Amino acid sequence: MGIYTIFALAVALGTDAFSMCLGLGIAGVTIRQILLISFTVLVFHILMPLVGWYAGGFAGALVGRAAAIAGALLLLYLGVKMIRSSLSGGDAMDPKVVLVNTWGLLLLAASVSMDALSVGFSLGTRQVNLPLTVGVIGLVAGVMTAAGLLLGRFVGIKVGERAVLGGGILLVAIGVRMIIP
Repeated sequence: MGIYTIFALAVALGTDAFSMCLGLGIAGVTIRQILLISFTVLVFHILMPLVGWYAGGFAGALVGRAAAIAGALLLLYLGVKMIRSSLSGGDAMDPKVVLVNTWGLLLLAASVSMDALSVGFSLGTRQVNLPLTVGVIGLVAGVMTAAGLLLGRFVGIKVGERAVLGGGILLVAIGVRMIIP
């Protein structure tokens, strides 16, 4: 597998993280949270293909689906909370609280890296440089996560409360898409 193919694969795997973080960024995140979330997603996008590489297909599919559903439910919760907050004129920043919770952060990172787990299964059937491949996947996912959070933060600041409504709708849509493939 060539470097361009690996990079294209990494970008495809990073799109979930980018779109989810765009919605989260609209709700308002600090620079510290952007760094923490981006680093956590980067690490998960390195670990998940490795787990997929070494784990059996059955166990990975079973754990992967449960984590994906839990992550989707968390996104639905955040999205609904953002929508309700925006419509009621309340504090639009409420969803940030979940991001400072270790379990919430890990669940979000796991939910956007489930596709990397399944890619790990297929990497085992190909002749690839595993350290290079997972390194590129992780780095690209981390950068795309930071880009989504920063862009969302910028949009949220510029557009204000209506952007929070849009971000909530985006998170609900991503959560539904994760539950109903």
